Amino acid sequence: MSGDLVVPDAARGVVVFAHGSGSSRLSPRNRYVAAALNQAGLGTLLFDLLTPAEEADRANVFDIGLLAERLLERTERLRGQEEAAGLPIGYFGASTGAAAALWAAAEPDNAISAIVSRGGRPDLAGPRLAAVRAPTLLIVGGRDPIVVKLNEEARQRLRAESRITVVPGATHLFEEPGALEAVAGHARDWFTTHFMGPG
Repeated sequence: MSGDLVVPDAARGVVVFAHGSGSSRLSPRNRYVAAALNQAGLGTLLFDLLTPAEEADRANVFDIGLLAERLLERTERLRGQEEAAGLPIGYFGASTGAAAALWAAAEPDNAISAIVSRGGRPDLAGPRLAAVRAPTLLIVGGRDPIVVKLNEEARQRLRAESRITVVPGATHLFEEPGALEAVAGHARDWFTTHFMGPG
């Protein structure tokens, strides 16, 4: 499956993006955040979790176990690449991709240093939430009340360090002026802080 890896010189870590339902590695929102992380000296990997044929079956888009399996496979491949060797790895998940990121991070032998969820559905990771060890930032829009509630409930099941950050006035896709910039800033700060600590 296609992927776009960018690792700046002296990168402090690499963030793997897990996009949400109906999206792809070409998502303009994720690419905006990735560019901001690159400018901050962080590597990024954007790739498609499903093939075009698989995406045609909507059931696959919500198969969190399948998405997490693909994320785990790509994470292992990333660890074997020279540009990323030895670097901390984080996950940035959006929508159902956030659930896949948390599910994958709960695997005992998958050392993930930090997770950021944008408008995510962490509740879909279900019982796996309690096994997540990576510090997790849940970013939600202030005008996305259902998702805010789902994130608050999911956070109560997380045992790792976690925080909910509400972007005032933002709806689910963070299309309002300044909303995506806020997401990128929060993500940059979270990854930078936790890539410097024990992972």
